[in-house]
Amino acid sequence: MSRKIGLVTLLVNDYDEAIEYYVNKVNFRLVEDVKMSESNRFVVVEPSGSTASQILLAQAVTEQEKLAVGNQAGGRVFLFLNTDDFYRDYNTMKERGVTFLETPREEVYATVAVFQDMYGNKWDLLQRK
Repeated sequence: MSRKIGLVTLLVNDYDEAIEYYVNKVNFRLVEDVKMSESNRFVVVEPSGSTASQILLAQAVTEQEKLAVGNQAGGRVFLFLNTDDFYRDYNTMKERGVTFLETPREEVYATVAVFQDMYGNKWDLLQRK
């Protein structure tokens, strides 16, 4: 049997601003952008160089969804962006305006730094050891 988590949903305020941010600042690739109705699209992005994990960008519609934008993990790190070259990606993302909440640190398991996306969700950028 082969199974995997196919998509993780990330609530956003606006499809286009989220695509712009993830593609141009975090260096993701736009995989799919399909209009489903006047107000709903199926938008999938993935880290460049990867097809193993993808994110569904979902525009918040209800009040409950809008309240969760930027706080999907209750203030904890929500997602983990693994890289094969930490300082390449760290420096590129900083140059493109990504907000890092700390300087890089060496942990037993990885080189890591927490960054915040445009909505306030916390991510780890990490290179595993």
